[in-house]
Amino acid sequence: MPCGDSENGHMAYSSWSFGEVPRTKKGEAVLSVEENDLLCQVGPGTVMGDLFRQYWLPAMLSSELPEPDGAQVRVKLLGEELIAFRDSDGDVGLVANLCPHRGASLFYARNEEGGLRCVYHGWKYDKAGKCVDMPSEPSESNFKDRIHLTAYPCVERHGLVWTYMGPRETPPPLPEIEANMLEGRDCRTAMTRDCNWMQALEGDIDTVHFSWLHAGHLQPEDAASDFLRYQTEDRHPKFGVVDTEWGTTYGAFISAGNDKSYLRMAHFLFPCYTMIPQGAVMENRMFRAWVPMDDTHTIWFSMSEPASTIGANQTAPGKSLAGRTPASAPPVRRAGESVLPNSTDWYGRFNTSNSVARDYDLDRDAAKRLDSFTGLPSVTMEDHAVTESMGPGVGR
Repeated sequence: MPCGDSENGHMAYSSWSFGEVPRTKKGEAVLSVEENDLLCQVGPGTVMGDLFRQYWLPAMLSSELPEPDGAQVRVKLLGEELIAFRDSDGDVGLVANLCPHRGASLFYARNEEGGLRCVYHGWKYDKAGKCVDMPSEPSESNFKDRIHLTAYPCVERHGLVWTYMGPRETPPPLPEIEANMLEGRDCRTAMTRDCNWMQALEGDIDTVHFSWLHAGHLQPEDAASDFLRYQTEDRHPKFGVVDTEWGTTYGAFISAGNDKSYLRMAHFLFPCYTMIPQGAVMENRMFRAWVPMDDTHTIWFSMSEPASTIGANQTAPGKSLAGRTPASAPPVRRAGESVLPNSTDWYGRFNTSNSVARDYDLDRDAAKRLDSFTGLPSVTMEDHAVTESMGPGVGR
């Protein structure tokens, strides 16, 4: 978690420790505390933090910065407190929160004429972090040429702002993930989750949980598609995993009778992307990015083309997955998946309106009626509830 004083415009960083871990029958941890911390901590100088910084990452939606010289946005990313802004040319900048001069936050800076001007002494920085004006110094001074604000390059593509926070002078190519490559399809979906990035991502690549958490109330006769029917007929699949240069492809083999298997196939892509099963192969192109804000908060972005209708039209009349009916298929936001208006807080972006303070709007009567397995208002809230209820960082 960020704390303490600044150095070169950065907040000092101290990491979260994930403490005790569950034990196996033999009394051994699946991962030691040290191994689990290595996997989950993402701040500057950590092993996973350095790995994440080798890649372009989605940082925000383009819609969060609607106009040139508009209001800045606080962005927490990989344990760093950053300020995003759209300059006079319409380009996005992402810079350290604190002015290197006296440590004042650039959230309060004036966004004008191609950069952010700190209101404390008027020092001004462009999107590359170069100090372009220092009016508090004599005109003959060249001191501004020695000052540089930490800044990360940004590229926009189809509604997503990507940033590269790594050490390479020339960043690697932008990821060519298909759903983000299609003309006329902008990313509009983002949501935060109050837990470590790994436990959020683990839920997405855990393909078995769908048959229980999301479809535990359904029977095979409730399914109007093979996609749901096989998952309700066989809720204990066998797995196959293939390592690839970019991550893994994995599949759940579900009995389809007559010595045949229904293969529920999905992908994990480095460092934090998932492609979950969406029905028939090639029917849908999608990805989710599980981007660590810090050790205990995650923001996830999702793109799908065509707009995912998974679960919307695949159940018999009178049956559905939580919050999913034909009328609720995207691009209309489904029931139980609304977000609050963004605030200016570090954790104020894309928070669900079905908060933990309200038990995610749990309705036990709905569970008794078998409207859903959980009584929660949507598939998304079912995922949120189980991963956030583990705590901010779970042991393994």
